Amino acid sequence: MVERLSRYTYPTAPRHPLMVCASLVGHPANLGALCRTVEAFRLQSLVVNNGAIAHTSAFRGLAASTHQWQPLEDCPVEHLPDWLRHQAQQGYTAIALDLDAQAQRLPEFSYPQRSILVLGKELTGIPQHVRRCCSQTVTIPQFGLVESLNVQTAAAIAIYEYVRQWGAPG
Repeated sequence: MVERLSRYTYPTAPRHPLMVCASLVGHPANLGALCRTVEAFRLQSLVVNNGAIAHTSAFRGLAASTHQWQPLEDCPVEHLPDWLRHQAQQGYTAIALDLDAQAQRLPEFSYPQRSILVLGKELTGIPQHVRRCCSQTVTIPQFGLVESLNVQTAAAIAIYEYVRQWGAPG
């Protein structure tokens, strides 16, 4: 049985040391849904291009108030390579989630505990200069005619695999 957190113990409860970097994601609704997913699994942070996005109705509609509890971190797109290099110096491994045919398949991938899941821009993915800052690239095997998943759906699958491998936070 999973123990539920109360509003009193929530701020001090442990978090998974997984950051979800969504600085390239542009649609507020996708970011709101990501916030909800990241909070549901008690991840360290959701990194966005501009935290002001949390004040939009499209974001809030899908975040379902999770933005009040989930740590958000700003990293403008133009600073993303430097931010990723800085995080690597802090012991984090940046992992690009992409459709690259050469990428490791997610079911066979072992997450480092301190990881950053880097998500791409809707429709165009992760630019080469950002992908070069990532240590590894993973992909979700797909079998249908559609070549990609919505960024929030793909992130949720990748996050779940991290949690499956590492268990409850702390």
